[in-house]
Amino acid sequence: MTQDPSRRLLRGRILTFYAEPTDAADTSAYSYHDDGAILIENGTIRAMGPFAQVAAKAADVPVTDHRPHLLMPGFIDTHIHFPQVQVIASWGAQLLDWLNGYTFVEETRFADPDHCAAMARHFFDLLGAHGTTTAVAYCSVHTASAEAFFAEAARRDMRMIGGKVMMDRNAPDGLRDTPQSGYDDSKALIAKWHGQGRAQYAITPRFAITSTQAQLEMAGALVAEHPECYVQTHLSENHDEIAYTAELFPDAPDYLGVYERAGLLTPKMLLGHSIHLTPREIAVLAETGAKPVFCPTSNLFLGSGLFDDAGLRGQGITNAIATDVGAGTSYSMLNTLSEAYKILQLQGQKLHPLRALHWITRGNAVALGLDDKIGTLDAGTEADIVVLDSCATHAMQLRMQRAQSLSEELFILQTLGDDRAIAEVYVAGRPTKSTPPAVLTRELCATD
Repeated sequence: MTQDPSRRLLRGRILTFYAEPTDAADTSAYSYHDDGAILIENGTIRAMGPFAQVAAKAADVPVTDHRPHLLMPGFIDTHIHFPQVQVIASWGAQLLDWLNGYTFVEETRFADPDHCAAMARHFFDLLGAHGTTTAVAYCSVHTASAEAFFAEAARRDMRMIGGKVMMDRNAPDGLRDTPQSGYDDSKALIAKWHGQGRAQYAITPRFAITSTQAQLEMAGALVAEHPECYVQTHLSENHDEIAYTAELFPDAPDYLGVYERAGLLTPKMLLGHSIHLTPREIAVLAETGAKPVFCPTSNLFLGSGLFDDAGLRGQGITNAIATDVGAGTSYSMLNTLSEAYKILQLQGQKLHPLRALHWITRGNAVALGLDDKIGTLDAGTEADIVVLDSCATHAMQLRMQRAQSLSEELFILQTLGDDRAIAEVYVAGRPTKSTPPAVLTRELCATD
């Protein structure tokens, strides 16, 4: 009998979430199978559960045995900068100096479509190598960068969200558009890419400092015309940034008020950083459903401040979490959780490993309104899956010898894990991690 290549059965330990766990005792929030299976057909999960039960429905389907590894939904990164793949690990002072000294210089190179295409291949290789199957990305001001981003995502059949940044001031020559061209270019990209395959568009005014009031209003017009699109920008990352924004917009009640009066605040808005917020801003976030995005490695790298996760959650606000490469120092969502844990510890807040792994899977999917498609292993969802090796390094092997619970194992992954812990990644049901990390590294070092 000829086997259908679109069907496969994955065997291993299975973990998926139904809600955010409060602690280890909250077993109703997740499902764990010590010997489980996931049945995939045409890029979709058809069944998930105990191996014997699922295998009985798929006697003719080839089995890929990942035991003893742990299978989870693919990781979701809600704030990352595609043009900064060669900016990461650039020594800098704080936000504005770092932008002017490194980021803006690098982003001018993305006027070249060939450069965009080459960097897109590396960008998606790196995401996959670290277990990330969906990301929300900033492209550069050039339409070529967004075209390359979406084209490469489509080639790999990845669910990706992105948009070209709009910025018409306080940026170098070659990195500025105009209110009208920013609107026109974004409108054309939405028409071409949003909803095509697994692509979704994010209207992207970079941040208040690089957009005039006229441009923010044009972005607001796009939001009104395309409520199905996401919106992404930055908010209250750095004290100097906040002060400069107040100078540029003296009539606004606060930083968030700049976006509010431009009509940008919706439940589909993602606000990177959101560290130094006023009580009024917090109330507006709760009222509008806009989502703060916690970027722990970036906040530490630039010395920006400590994100108040518990305080915002206490006001009913849904927080996402992200790498923010290239100010962020790792593509790994596991490493991101490690730094998030430490930032919250400094404030007397706790990040239980079950809640942590929920955050980078179903939690971020909920923030994006996509938990019916990604972030879980439920039947009917898209088959984006990561296979985790909790003994990937010597240190992890030694620690795992003493681990006595699932929570302890997850904390080992959260604290010690990185790309080495990613044994395999499935995107739309197809295995993708065919290039060993060492080979990928050598290719990157030979790029330029």
